[in-house]
Amino acid sequence: MKQLLILSGKGGTGKTTIASAFIKLAKPEAYADCDVDAPNLHLVQSQENIANQTNFYGMPKAEIDPNQCVYCGFCKKYCRFDAIKADEFYEVDRLSCEGCGVCELICPVGAISLKPAKAGDLMLYKDDDVFSTAQLTMGSGNSGLLVSEVKKQMEAHAPKAKLAIIDGSPGIGCPVISSISGVDMVLIVAEPSLSGISDMERIIKTASSFQPEVAVCVNKYDINVINTKEIELICETKNIRFVGAIPFDITANRAVNAGQSIVDIDCDAGQATKQVFNKVMKMLMKEGLEQDYDHKNSDRKHFHLR
Repeated sequence: MKQLLILSGKGGTGKTTIASAFIKLAKPEAYADCDVDAPNLHLVQSQENIANQTNFYGMPKAEIDPNQCVYCGFCKKYCRFDAIKADEFYEVDRLSCEGCGVCELICPVGAISLKPAKAGDLMLYKDDDVFSTAQLTMGSGNSGLLVSEVKKQMEAHAPKAKLAIIDGSPGIGCPVISSISGVDMVLIVAEPSLSGISDMERIIKTASSFQPEVAVCVNKYDINVINTKEIELICETKNIRFVGAIPFDITANRAVNAGQSIVDIDCDAGQATKQVFNKVMKMLMKEGLEQDYDHKNSDRKHFHLR
C-alpha cells in the first residue's frame, strides 16, 4: 500500500480541501482523517453510516475510593498537576490528571488506583472503500497514540489497497509525527504568507527527518505572488519538489460550503488541483503508472499500476 499524507504547517491553508479533491480524483480503496483534534473530512466526503465505533483508552487516570479515603491530604500535597480537589471529599480532576501514579504510590490506605480513561472515539466507515477516522476527547493528551490507531485500523481493513490518502493535522506536534511514520510521500499545502512560509519550513524539516518523498504546493497563491515565488525558491534550495500553485477561487469556497469537492465543479482552483494531483501521483508511483484520467468522466478509475 502506497500512502500519501497531506499536511500543512498551520491551520487554514486548505489542506482538507486538497485532500478531499485528491480522494475524489484517485478513488483510493482506503483513506483516513488523522486530524483527530478536529476531524472534518467525513463532512466533505458525505460519510454518514459508521460501520464500527470503538472507545479508545489512553493513559490511565487516578481515582479515589471515598469509602477508603481517610482525608490525610498526602495526595493533594504531592500532586504536581494540582489534580486533587478537596471540598466535601477528595476527588480527582480528570482533565488535570496526567496519570503519573504518585498519588497511588503515597496513599497510606490504598484508596487511590489508576483506572483506564477514555481518550477518544475510533470510527470506521466501510462501503466500497475504507475510511478511518477518530475524535479525541477534549483535554486528552493522547493524540499521537490515537492517530496511530487510525492508521492501523485503515491498514487492517484494507490490506490489499494499492493507495491510501491521509489527511493529517496542522502543525508539527505529536499527531503529525505519528501521521508521518511509515508513509511513502508527504504533500505540504502552504499558503503565501509570512507565517505560512515559516510554518512550511518547520514541517519540511519535520517530514524530511522521516525520509519520505516530500513535495510542496501553494494554495491561494495569487493572494501574494511574491511570497509564492519565495516558497518556490525555498523548495529549490532545499531540493524539495514544487508541484504547483492553486489560485484563490470564490467558486471553490461555495463548493466546499455545499459539501462538494473543488474538482466536482468547473473552476480554476479545481483545474489547478488536478494538475497538482497528476504530478504528485507520478512522484508517488515513481512514474510506474498509466494515466487514465478523463476530466469529463469522474466515475472512472484514474490511475492503474503497470
